[in-house]
Amino acid sequence: MSDLKTLYESLQRAFYAQPPDLNTASGLLSKLKIGLIESGLLLPHGDVNFGDLVVARDILEIGALTSIRSKNIPSFDRYFSQLQTFYTDYAAQLPPSKREYPIRGLNLIRLLTQNRIADFHTTLESLPAEIISENPFIRHPVNLERWLMEGSYSKVWNAREEAPAEEYKIFIDSLMGTIRNEIASCEERAYESLPLKDAVTLLFFTNQSDLLTFAQERGWQIDLSAGLVRFAQKGEEKMEIPKQKLIAASLLYARELEQIV
Repeated sequence: MSDLKTLYESLQRAFYAQPPDLNTASGLLSKLKIGLIESGLLLPHGDVNFGDLVVARDILEIGALTSIRSKNIPSFDRYFSQLQTFYTDYAAQLPPSKREYPIRGLNLIRLLTQNRIADFHTTLESLPAEIISENPFIRHPVNLERWLMEGSYSKVWNAREEAPAEEYKIFIDSLMGTIRNEIASCEERAYESLPLKDAVTLLFFTNQSDLLTFAQERGWQIDLSAGLVRFAQKGEEKMEIPKQKLIAASLLYARELEQIV
């Protein structure tokens, strides 16, 4: 336990440093998790020291946040799973953690970015109603999900600046990447070309250079002299709609209905 205490203190120094030393923190977390396993604190059961449990919970929470800041989503997923024992089984015995709902909110946004809407709602239903309506860390992903379902993408974009914690912005950036690809697919079908300034606005870019990089990835042609982005043609045959035949058939159908009446 003395070794664990020394490692824990080093982890805190690395995590709270300005800027945080994520590489050092990640290395220390690997050693600390081994120590927690050997001490029976990673998956606690039976009679345990509640002070040790608070420390173990804090280590795992730092691990979850370090994973997000390092953009290691699978690692965050593992830490969140391990924290469930502390957040549920020992909720009554341990003092509340100020990081619990920020981490729960991050998990909800993670489910949104992975399009796991059913899991999102199942997870949300496990929380008290007053937490869902009043806690800013939970209310934020709830709003995001509603705006996504409505197609209010501009509100999702604006929500980045209203995020209750910096870690939330990483997931919102990922959401915007998915949204941009959806909008881009619609643009390719609806238009042959668009003015560059309109494409920047529609795709929620803040400058033209980001659009140029995105366009290159999708195989679009950029005509800087004309100020246009031209979409790659899919080689699909255009179907000519027989307007005259459709009109004649509709009139004939209408006359037959009148005769029946």
